[in-house]
Amino acid sequence: MDRREFIKHIGAVTVASSVVLSACQSNDNETPIAKNVIDGQGEMTYRTNPNTGDRVSLLGYGMMRLPVEEGGTLRDHPNSPIDQELVNQEIDYALEHGVNYIDTSPVYCKGMSEHATGIALARHPRNSYYIATKLSNFSPSTWSTEASKTMFENSLKELQTDYVDYLLLHSIGGESDEMDCMTMFNARYMDNGILDWLVEQKQAGRIRNLGFSFHGNPKLFDTMLQWHDEGRYHWDFVQIQMNYVDWNYAHVIEEENVNASYLYNELHRRGIPVVIMEPLLGGRLANQPDFIVKQMKEREPETPVARWAFRYAGTPEGILTVLSGMTYMEHLVQNVETYSPLRPITAEEDEFLMKVAEEFVELKTVPCTSCNYCMPCPYGLNIPVIFSYYNACITEGKMPAGNTEAKAYHEARKRFLIGYDRNVPSLRQANHCIGCNQCVSHCPQKIDIPTELHRIDDYVEQLKRM
Repeated sequence: MDRREFIKHIGAVTVASSVVLSACQSNDNETPIAKNVIDGQGEMTYRTNPNTGDRVSLLGYGMMRLPVEEGGTLRDHPNSPIDQELVNQEIDYALEHGVNYIDTSPVYCKGMSEHATGIALARHPRNSYYIATKLSNFSPSTWSTEASKTMFENSLKELQTDYVDYLLLHSIGGESDEMDCMTMFNARYMDNGILDWLVEQKQAGRIRNLGFSFHGNPKLFDTMLQWHDEGRYHWDFVQIQMNYVDWNYAHVIEEENVNASYLYNELHRRGIPVVIMEPLLGGRLANQPDFIVKQMKEREPETPVARWAFRYAGTPEGILTVLSGMTYMEHLVQNVETYSPLRPITAEEDEFLMKVAEEFVELKTVPCTSCNYCMPCPYGLNIPVIFSYYNACITEGKMPAGNTEAKAYHEARKRFLIGYDRNVPSLRQANHCIGCNQCVSHCPQKIDIPTELHRIDDYVEQLKRM
């Protein structure tokens, strides 16, 4: 489906303040989109799961980057405990303002996310929220039947519940130097009989919806949907990465990625509800280059840059919920406003965002989402922070450019190098990468991490020699 067909598919439009989209009116129980929608001046928008009738908030709470007691997240303070009091406050606010889909995993926050999530949610009636968690058996040590079963049982224990509303096979489609995607999938879920066991748990009522999150090879994605078509396995929902850049340019950002347009269309034509992850492309769409921010502010001066991406992700028909990993209360408040109610993207706005996407992919950034799956590095590199600093300098227009003899160039060069040292301690910088490739197989974005680290180190060394 091309962009014009997509716009036809998501409904008829007039102007941004007066929109009626069939995308948001496919069920009588869903929140209708009224005329003159103003962000944050109404109730949360909901979508209905056709499999269960669940009325799910369009904003889902991702418990991946929880706050810690020393401030920030575990990326800032790796040894700090989770700030349970703040997590409780944020969950309270979310539930009070209509957010009812809570997404976690056994591996999030160094294994502490499910525990913290369980404490926060147990203070509320069980029927007031939906829990989504994952079978995150990435390590070969968890591939045995008993180890995978134990992981699922431990999730129930940590979450203080007898059942999971949404259970995902976590991040399928990945490959390694030793295994192709299908071999790895079989090792994690088929050879050990765990997928069939999960189906049994669903039949027993311990799992209400069974699905998977996808990163990687389209052959496995197509195989999973073929199984669905044949009746071998029924997927109640699927989680994909989708944003206005990945819609057409995921394969440009990283060759092995699959465009979100393909993933969404294949799921939607089968009526499989879609959960969206990475609506901000790992935060990069909330920190756009100044020239893109200027374009957005000229159109809507008071609208946060991130809101464009969240509105885009929530607009299409068949999107069940859009996940956001919200560390800070201000992000939660802002995102609740975005979906209370949803102001769908119009055809004209969609065209604008496609132009923004074209400009974005021309930037030579690293497609890192700071998911931290590559960590820890055995040689101590802080890979996500290296990439984050480098990307920020590009998108904020802070890279040394122009005449290398000019004063402005040398000032920018000095700022870049000082900032690099301040953000990344010397022993954790890119020059310590030996190319062991241990990180590569863990990256959902399929980034050739050593190559990118060496590229950044070469650039830094070039600046130092000037």
